[in-house]
Amino acid sequence: MSIPPTRAGSSDDTPREPLEGFGEDFSTLSVHAGEARQKPGDSITDPIFCASTYTFTDTQAVIDYIEQNQTREEYGRYGNPGERVVERKLAALEGAEDAVLYSSGMAAMVGLLMTKLSACDEVIFFDECYHRSREFCTKHLSRFGVVTRQVRACDYEAMEAAINPHTKLLVSESPTNPHMSCVDLERFAQIGREYKVETLIDATLATPYNLRPISAGIDYVLHSATKYLGGHNDLLAGVVIGEKDKLEPVRKLRGIMGAINGPQNVYLLSRGLKTFELRMQRHNENGQRVAEFLENHPRIERVLYPGLPSHPYHEIAQETMRGFGGLITFFVKDADWRETANIVDAVKIPRIAPSLGGVESLIEQPLVMSYYQCTPEERREFGIHDNMIRLSCGIENSEDLIADLKQALQR
Repeated sequence: MSIPPTRAGSSDDTPREPLEGFGEDFSTLSVHAGEARQKPGDSITDPIFCASTYTFTDTQAVIDYIEQNQTREEYGRYGNPGERVVERKLAALEGAEDAVLYSSGMAAMVGLLMTKLSACDEVIFFDECYHRSREFCTKHLSRFGVVTRQVRACDYEAMEAAINPHTKLLVSESPTNPHMSCVDLERFAQIGREYKVETLIDATLATPYNLRPISAGIDYVLHSATKYLGGHNDLLAGVVIGEKDKLEPVRKLRGIMGAINGPQNVYLLSRGLKTFELRMQRHNENGQRVAEFLENHPRIERVLYPGLPSHPYHEIAQETMRGFGGLITFFVKDADWRETANIVDAVKIPRIAPSLGGVESLIEQPLVMSYYQCTPEERREFGIHDNMIRLSCGIENSEDLIADLKQALQR
């Protein structure tokens, strides 16, 4: 593919037009999209802008900035030149017009919800969405008169039945974490259009490499860029992606709330995105191979991974996803929580930690890591079982990961 040159008549630091493509062009997008052909200081990489404020040459420059609505920086809480590069890159990868970067995935979720919901409005979640996202609505937005409704994941009839004139937003992940349910994006978007309700998909587990919700008609896509997008377990970031006009109030509220990211984190995210396609190819490969191994192991009761034909949403995943990522949930046969923990403790390559999507494999027992203080009844409500293990496959050799799991399961 040819790289479009800088537009005629523009300065050297003018960003190129967004590149197009999804398949063979994806890595080219990851490396070049959103960036100027010639950068400050003639550097190959974008500089790190460690500035809290940005100067004007004279009073008229300030007036021109205000009256002409110029795209430039003014104060650090409203944005950073490096941040804008990453936002353009992420929008291009998602096939969207614009992106708003945040300090974390939850900051992105909170920012969008605070922008879109007012007193007496209602939001509907599929009940496998990240529990902190739902907690923010049920415990905090409820104090301001926002009503949260939850319906069973992928139950589209129940979602339609829950919609009323006050409903403003439909929310789901795809795939969900840790149950790996996959949403029929076109149907989800169609429900939103039919009832004139906006839609949000948290596609953190899929990434824009594997899933393109915008092309299916979804209004907003959210990612915890801490995970696969950054890819190295060394930063926190989040992003909301969609149409420019719809995101403008989101950006303005971010400027008030101050949930921006730091310049060093922005640089790390930009650098991580350069190898995004290469990493995702290995995550997809490792996830598939490890899931197939686990499904055939006599000590494993069942495996939740969209790439397996046994997965309840395998057909939807095949229709909508390029690959299925590195996250696997599996259940140890006839094991209590302590016996399950022994397997987690016996692996030698994956580290015990929350999160996912980095180059290092991570493993955890959701009961202990995220739901230890919940009652058994609450854990059942969340679908968290004593014998459940969540494994995030990194980019190590898949045969090494399989051999490690094999020895841990033989103990």
